[in-house]
Amino acid sequence: MNKREAILPDEIIFGPVKSRLLGNSLGINLLPQASKLCNMNCIYCECGWTHTKSTKNFKFHGAGDVISNLKRKLKSLKGEGKMPDVITFVGNGEPTLHPEFDEIIAQALVVRNTYAPRTKVAVLSNAMNLSKPGVTKALMKADLCILKMDAGTNQMFQRINQPHSEKKLEKIVKQLSLFRGNLIIQSLFLKGTIQGDPLDNSDEENLSAWIERLKAVRPSRVFVYTLNHAIPAQGLEKIPKQRLNEIARRVRVLNIRALVS
Repeated sequence: MNKREAILPDEIIFGPVKSRLLGNSLGINLLPQASKLCNMNCIYCECGWTHTKSTKNFKFHGAGDVISNLKRKLKSLKGEGKMPDVITFVGNGEPTLHPEFDEIIAQALVVRNTYAPRTKVAVLSNAMNLSKPGVTKALMKADLCILKMDAGTNQMFQRINQPHSEKKLEKIVKQLSLFRGNLIIQSLFLKGTIQGDPLDNSDEENLSAWIERLKAVRPSRVFVYTLNHAIPAQGLEKIPKQRLNEIARRVRVLNIRALVS
């Protein structure tokens, strides 16, 4: 895939845009618009590399600003007869890093119920903050809680997702299991080389370990996909659709729904 400069949302509320997994999606970016903020540095992130590891010097959008912007946008879309399928907390980094994340989710659900009762609320998260007070509780309130798990082994997790902390994959899987199936796992598969070393998270060693992780988590669904955008790392490529379909079939053997996109 080609390398390119990151393109970040320049508004709190953006879209609606067509999502390959969620349909017509109205995005909410809780993070500062000038740069990416995340606690991972994934080699495939469409927002580019993570250059900042601390939230200390970041000024976040206040909960009041987020909710007022959401309310105004939904009113406008309702007037146009263009209500979105889903309101998605996404943006330029990890949304659960926002200090008022739980309060914003609660208020967004109220606004949704008032102006767009048929629209679902989704959160895309890397699952790194599940031990943070209020985060798991807030995520469980969303209609669609979509959490990342790209690897089956801790070694692969470190190479692909490059977390900023020393948190191990085993700890994240244990926290994911606390959702009791009320979550969707999103897994991106890719191959190539990183710093001259081969990498392929669709190979049998990683895939078998990933399947075992799914057995522990028991999600309601799994989204299986590959690269479809330019990325910051060089030397990586898509996994063929046939292989993605094979991975999905192995998920379905577990009586878990799997969608390939």
